Formats: sequence, structure tokens, C-alpha cells
Amino acid sequence: MLDLKGKVAIVTGGTRGLGRAISIELAKLGATVAMNYRRDEASAESTLRDVRTLSPNSILVKADLEDDGQVREMVAEAVRQMGRLDILIANAAATAFKPLLEMKPHNLARTFALSVNGFVAAVQEASKTMGEGGRILMISGIDSIRNLPLHGALAAAKAALEAMVRDFAFELGPRGITVNGLNVGYIDTDSARYYAEKLGDSYEEFSRRSRERCALKRLPRLEEIASVAALLCLPATSYLTAQTIMVDGGLSLAFPATP
Repeated sequence: MLDLKGKVAIVTGGTRGLGRAISIELAKLGATVAMNYRRDEASAESTLRDVRTLSPNSILVKADLEDDGQVREMVAEAVRQMGRLDILIANAAATAFKPLLEMKPHNLARTFALSVNGFVAAVQEASKTMGEGGRILMISGIDSIRNLPLHGALAAAKAALEAMVRDFAFELGPRGITVNGLNVGYIDTDSARYYAEKLGDSYEEFSRRSRERCALKRLPRLEEIASVAALLCLPATSYLTAQTIMVDGGLSLAFPATP
């Protein structure tokens, strides 16, 4: 009940940042992992090597998640190569960090195509194969419930995904498949560092302020977030569904005037 031996998982955006950490954590627990990526071949190959030391049959599945056909083929290819699918983790996201007043139609279209449309297509395709005990997990972010400057489009997409988690949970629940979300606060990734730069902050200053507002007075290690993601995929969590779990060290609950 506390391992994933014999399970097969797909992790979108699974070769960098939090996605990479999740792929490794699933492999540690015994799962075979199909790691999606779009174009960073070096990171993909590096992550594959690391994951295969834990789970030798794990694979890469290249796909642009803005393309409905590629998303569906990604899922189908993983099933063809590994014979089954038990876990789908939708981690990939992308946006243009701009005020909503400056967003162009193509910025909005790309944000929603990758995050929302890609999630729906992946779940639809996975549901054709996934059976009793299946797990679907969507990675969200604190921008879905709090204002983050320049995050308007992605915040809207993440809020939409959290709503879809609830609906998918009820549609797939009768088949014994759980659907949940994992909402994270500030974590140290390439995207977070880029965002700090867009705000005109240094990474160090942005991180300092985030640490001070957390109840634990520190930022998480990626492995800590990945461990919660893996926990939600375990057979033992079979009665947890339709929820978006906040794992942010208390950041979202801090009193606004706290220094």
C-alpha cells in the first residue's frame, strides 16, 4: 500500500524542475515513468538516466502539449510501450508574464491551450485505459487563489484546472479513479527565478521575502513537494478525491501586514 510497484505513470513536464523531482520520487517508489518533454533534449536525457537507475524501464515521450493530437498520441504511446497506465500527473505549464491589460490573443491562447486544453485531452485519453485504482493529479499554484503580478493568465488557467479537478473526480469516481490537485507556493525553479527577474527583483531578495512569510521560515526542497505528489498517488489514498491540497509552508495564510 505504501509503494507504487507495478504502476505506470505519465508526468508532463517531467524532466525539469518540480516535474523532474516528481518523476524521480515515483521511480523511487517502484513506478515505471513516462516523462513528457517538449524540446530540452539535454535535460530530458539527463533525467532519463537518473530515473532509470531507479526504474530501468522508464521512457521519454516528447510532445507539445498545446497540440491536442500530440497530447493524445503521448498517452497512447506510453500505453503502447508500457502496456498500461495507472497515474497521470499534469505538471507542465507556460505563460507570458505580462499584465492582463497587455496580453495579446496568442498569449492567452497558448496559456490555456497548454494548461487547460492539454489537461483535458490527457485525462480523456488516459481514461480510455486507466482502471480501478487510477490516479490523476494536477499541479496548480498559489496564483490560483492569490494575486501575483504578471500572473493573470496563468492564474485563470490554474483556477479553471482546479474546478475541472472536481468535475473529473465525479465523472471518474464510479470507476475507482481519483482526481486531485496539488497547489504549491514559491519553489526554486527556473520559472520562479525568471519571474523574480520580470518583477525587477533579485532571486535572493524574492526568496528572502517568501521565506519570511512562510510558517516554517524556509522554502521547500523540490523533493518535499514531490513526496506529497507521490503520496496522493499511493493505493492507500483511495478515498481522497476532488480536492486541491495546498502545500506551501503556510505562505498563503500569512497575515498581509506580516513583515
